[in-house]
Amino acid sequence: MSFQTVGLDALRARTSEKWRKFPGDVLPSHIAEMDFAVAPPIEEALVAAVRAGDLGYVHARSSGLPEAFVAFAERRWAWKPSPDAVVAVPDVMVGVAELLRVMTPADAGVVINPPVYPPFFSVIAETGRRVVEVPLVDGGLDLDGIRAALQAGARAVLLCNPHNPTGQVRSAEDVRAVGELAAEHDALFLSDEIHAPLTMPGVEHVPAASVVDDAIVLTSATKAWNLAGLKCGLAVAGSARMRDALARLPEPIHDRVGHLGVIASTAAFTQGHEWLDELRAYLAETRNLLPELLAEHAPGVRVTPGQATFLAWLNFRETQIADDPAAAVLERGRLSLLSGPDFGAVGKGFARLNIGTSRELVEESVRRIGKALS
Repeated sequence: MSFQTVGLDALRARTSEKWRKFPGDVLPSHIAEMDFAVAPPIEEALVAAVRAGDLGYVHARSSGLPEAFVAFAERRWAWKPSPDAVVAVPDVMVGVAELLRVMTPADAGVVINPPVYPPFFSVIAETGRRVVEVPLVDGGLDLDGIRAALQAGARAVLLCNPHNPTGQVRSAEDVRAVGELAAEHDALFLSDEIHAPLTMPGVEHVPAASVVDDAIVLTSATKAWNLAGLKCGLAVAGSARMRDALARLPEPIHDRVGHLGVIASTAAFTQGHEWLDELRAYLAETRNLLPELLAEHAPGVRVTPGQATFLAWLNFRETQIADDPAAAVLERGRLSLLSGPDFGAVGKGFARLNIGTSRELVEESVRRIGKALS
């Protein structure tokens, strides 16, 4: 078995932001990065690059990364885009920002579906575009609301699928319906699918560009194989028109992709299948166990059923700390959750827990939530 958990002492020796932001008595669960050992094929590829002194500037187009992703997508999702439709970007949100800049007018409305990944709000604002919120309804997309927003003048839809923070996965019918609405109103359709490799066993992910021609998928190996610091994402076009959009991205964007990120991502897509499947099985067991742990140690806290990611969206609205659960859990339980309102106003009374760690630390996290409740 190549997949391995990591103990708390070894984790505390890490120097990433997750393990440095809070004092040592706080168990960090606020950042979406995992606590597992690096997949052996990736470790071997990175060590080989360092030993060879292969630390120069990247040339992503000739690296084999597009071809590696295409083979991975065909194997996982029966989707085979052309390698020419795959462009490396520094990360998913840089890709989103630059595509909004080149494909939509200034001050254009961009539809998002809160509660949703907090950088959706900040990056849209950073580009000089406007956030148009169409919240989820009982966890599902509000297609009538998206239609109304586009009719009112919004010029783009930014989908998050699988959804962060809920972990829900959209059906082919829903993805196709969003694409049809965007096409009907001549709007840009971007789909952030960074968590797509992390569906639970038996759950099917449908890439937007596999069912919608004029869509662009933004994705990466960084979440599934825990490579965020290496800076490498992908933008994948679903049509010739969208390939033209990718060709309009500013040339320096490719130079900002990390060379080690390309090496690690290529190794992940070509040799990381076994490790990924072991990870998915482990996360599925943890996710299935979580409601039982909450009932035992943190009664009143409920988790939204999810089908993907290593994130859990916790509902505190029936507890005495509903006003600001993340603050209360940090103060009383010494556990850092990500606050629900960071995902939009509809997130009030919620907080996000990271379950991408050992089962022992997930149980300890839930115990600390329970301590905050008492």
